[in-house]
Amino acid sequence: MRGEFVDLGGSRLYYYAAGTRGAGEPLLFMHGFPASSLLWQGVVRELSESSPGHRMVVIDLLGFGRSDRPLDASLSAASHAERVRDLMDGLRIDSACIVGHAMGGAVAQALACGWPERVTRVCLVNSVAFDAWPRRAARLARWLCASEAMGRRIGAPLLASLVHGSLLTGYADAEVGRRSLDSFLHAFTSRLGADTLVAQLRAMRDPTVESLGDRLGTFGKPTAIVWGELDPIIGLSVGERLRDAIPGATLEVIEGGRHFTPVETPERIAKVVGELLGRRS
Repeated sequence: MRGEFVDLGGSRLYYYAAGTRGAGEPLLFMHGFPASSLLWQGVVRELSESSPGHRMVVIDLLGFGRSDRPLDASLSAASHAERVRDLMDGLRIDSACIVGHAMGGAVAQALACGWPERVTRVCLVNSVAFDAWPRRAARLARWLCASEAMGRRIGAPLLASLVHGSLLTGYADAEVGRRSLDSFLHAFTSRLGADTLVAQLRAMRDPTVESLGDRLGTFGKPTAIVWGELDPIIGLSVGERLRDAIPGATLEVIEGGRHFTPVETPERIAKVVGELLGRRS
């Protein structure tokens, strides 16, 4: 895997690439809150073996992982999607299969609706959609919004600990969850800081996502939806609603799975993506 930074209008985005530039279409992977490109390592590893010949690009969205702090940049799904499009331009990727988890799924929807010519097919994994946002993180966001200085006062380590506790139930295996969330949240405590974490939490109630729901009926892209059966953060009913809203979409339910399925069941996600790549419609 090769990691690099790309400057997009004064902000640097980090990405890593895997696979090969073969005859197959490229794939772009986008994480959700509070993750980073690390979320997809297992899935990319599985796909490299099961579906060779594809260039895979895994992104740290602005304000996550190794990418820059957002400063005054918008963190709406539409703004993230625009930056992903610019990254595709910089990497000379005309179009790609887009895979998004949680908030990254909302970014995938925004990209497919805003620039359909850049998207060949879509895989939405435990995705934010309509008016449904991560429940526990959204409650924490509402609490922070009550006082603009609250996040700065309590500091990044304690704030990260609160996020950690609110999302741990998103894993079937608590020990896997602790290690995973520790790795995701380390960037906020060591480099990105409390202000960035607060900004990401406040972006939870993004009104542009709900407006995308009215456009999903004209998606026009082969779409696969994957969901953990027991997801306590974004319930399975949201996945069923997405399946019904997008013509021809399929829904794969992972028995016993929770929210962070790319970490805990990467082979299942890779299988669905591989099957999606073989679909004509």
